[in-house]
Amino acid sequence: MKEKTRILVAGCGAMGRSHSLAYSRLEEFEIVGLVSRNPESREALAGELNLSCPLYSNYQTALNEQRPDAVSINTLTDSHYSYAKAALEQGCHVFMEKPAAETVREAEDLIRLARKKSRVLLIGYILQHHPAWQEFTRAARNLGSPLVMRMNLNQQSSGRGWEKHKSKLETLSPLVECGVHYVEIMCRMTGSQPLRVSAAGARLTGEIPESSHNYGHMQIEFSDGSIGWYESGWGPMMSRNAFFIKDVCGPGGSVSLIPSPNKRPYESSSLDDHTRTDCLEIHRSKLNDCGDFAGKDRIHEFSPEESPGHDGLCLLEQRFFLKVIQEGLDLGDHHRTVVNSLRIVLAAEKSIRTGETVPL
Repeated sequence: MKEKTRILVAGCGAMGRSHSLAYSRLEEFEIVGLVSRNPESREALAGELNLSCPLYSNYQTALNEQRPDAVSINTLTDSHYSYAKAALEQGCHVFMEKPAAETVREAEDLIRLARKKSRVLLIGYILQHHPAWQEFTRAARNLGSPLVMRMNLNQQSSGRGWEKHKSKLETLSPLVECGVHYVEIMCRMTGSQPLRVSAAGARLTGEIPESSHNYGHMQIEFSDGSIGWYESGWGPMMSRNAFFIKDVCGPGGSVSLIPSPNKRPYESSSLDDHTRTDCLEIHRSKLNDCGDFAGKDRIHEFSPEESPGHDGLCLLEQRFFLKVIQEGLDLGDHHRTVVNSLRIVLAAEKSIRTGETVPL
């Protein structure tokens, strides 16, 4: 029997919970400690998963005492660099939620350190592991070039959800926190070099720092003429009606992720609905001799296996993390997309601050 991978989990919020649930379901992992700033969150998670491991308020203490094989970092972005660096220097494999760091330089530094130590550094780009999003990406690439890609993820939040968003807004914006997912997908769809970014942001409440904005949108121009648009906003003022747009068109037609009329409407505050993919609508632009469309639009409704829920996606992601650890898979392409997507969203932030288009 293979030895278990002893893993320390830092951060016991929504993502920490989902990843811990995955570790508890994979017999190859053993959770050896939970770390969080809030004692209630780590105690609740330990109780939910029936864990008897030590609970910590201090990350470095947990790292020193447990000497784990791997660390799962699900904390706020301002701790990512220091937490990952400490784990890698101790010889741990690292899974870390996105974004990888607050700056491109820090992300590149972590990648270099992981290579130097021959350790795994996997960043949580969960859509890379989503079967329906993989099919969406393949379908978009079959539309020809250039592509026009429109995506958003707006989150209407209140109560505890808004408090969490306000906490995040002290260090980063929705364009950075959520945008890295979608600009990475855009880069995969077009397979082209991003050239420049322009963006605009709005501060829609006095409850956040004056230097912050809780809404923003960006436009990315690519070398093949493709254009990507992404929008993201958080807060009690956000609309529930225009929060889920995942639409791509090209010379050959268009593909869109759409809700199923047979299921409940999407909820912008639902973590499961942020990755929910009911149907793929495929439209072809070819016309017949009469100038009418040569074929009908096709709608493919994804099966539960093709569109797992959020916890199911985290299970797929952690299975991949385990596979990389066990088989030593090359993560070079993954690391390039991590740096590239971070560079794009940070350029969007710079564009908002300066009011200028930022070359990449």
